[in-house]
Amino acid sequence: MRDFRQLVVWQRAHALTLVVYRTSARIRPRDFPGLGSQLRRAVASIPANLAEGTGHSSRREFARFVQMALASAAEAEYHLQLAHDLGAITPELSQRLLRDIAELRRQLAALLGRVRDELERLGEQRPPHAP
Repeated sequence: MRDFRQLVVWQRAHALTLVVYRTSARIRPRDFPGLGSQLRRAVASIPANLAEGTGHSSRREFARFVQMALASAAEAEYHLQLAHDLGAITPELSQRLLRDIAELRRQLAALLGRVRDELERLGEQRPPHAP
């Protein structure tokens, strides 16, 4: 596999993670216990899964980790929605972050589709739990 830093989707996921880490400090732990840490954990697992996937030698394993990154993005999107609905972050910030995570999910889905297509061309099976 190649260097994960070369993946545009990893670069975007990492940039989003940095923004979330910086802005989640605004979420008051006393008022919203655990919300900031759950949000940070979910968003950080997106680029982490992509990085881990590139460390495997097979495209099949890489696809499995892209799928996990996609699942983490859905989880992060939920935590952002929850933060918005609870008033833990401003509407402007939540709107921007929700738009960014939705775009990231589209990019991850496209990457997963390309990897799966490549696997099928090579005659390999789809990764387990693939829809």
